[in-house]
Amino acid sequence: MNAPSQTGPPPELDAPARPGAGPLTFTRLKWTSFAHSCIYLGLLISAFAIGKPEPLTFGLGMTHGLLWIFMSLACITAARMRVVSLRLAVAVAVLGGIAPFFGSSEFIREQRHMRR
Repeated sequence: MNAPSQTGPPPELDAPARPGAGPLTFTRLKWTSFAHSCIYLGLLISAFAIGKPEPLTFGLGMTHGLLWIFMSLACITAARMRVVSLRLAVAVAVLGGIAPFFGSSEFIREQRHMRR
């Protein structure tokens, strides 16, 4: 008999590492990072491929900037609470302002590492 396939993330990814972590879970931060990467991709397309239409470019740029600040603070806090690694927090906080794809790829790398 085949074992049932696991459809969701392992339970340790959804549970905060510490009781005081509240809404800072690995999975929530990962999906917020992916959403941030999609917004940034939209900003790049808007700014360079379709001629900077306003107010779309401004809205995407503002959203990217605010999300980068939020993700930086959230990931640094999550690293202090041991929800994410310091490497991931640095990737999001330092490289995320240039391109949030670094943070998203680091979430994928860390999730693979945690499943081993």
